[in-house]
Amino acid sequence: VTRVLLVDDQDLVRQGLRLILELAGHEVVAEARDGAEALAAVAACEPDVVLMDLRMPGMDGIEATRRITASYDGVRVLALTTFDLDEHVVDALRAGAVGFLLKDVTADGLVEAVRRAAAGEPVEADGDAP
Repeated sequence: VTRVLLVDDQDLVRQGLRLILELAGHEVVAEARDGAEALAAVAACEPDVVLMDLRMPGMDGIEATRRITASYDGVRVLALTTFDLDEHVVDALRAGAVGFLLKDVTADGLVEAVRRAAAGEPVEADGDAP
């Protein structure tokens, strides 16, 4: 079972992600609304994978990714974004994210991407390996 932290400033997005992942057998160990909450949740819950929205108020997902990957070797960050041709995606990958997903990913693509990220495999926008 993969332990997942969901980070997004929109409640409805987090609820949808939780439902999809839990139905597939993953365990959502915590949710966060911004990067600062994400850092606290990683310290408290030790997830395998963090699904990280990149654009949030306060500490954004890029800075949170940088801090998480610098401090927690076993935690894989998977960036969530609306646009694939986004400088934020490049910044997130440079910050240590193992890959990224578009927010319009299918449920199966999301589940597979989380599985791949937990296994340390790279992930690109459609949930497949590059």
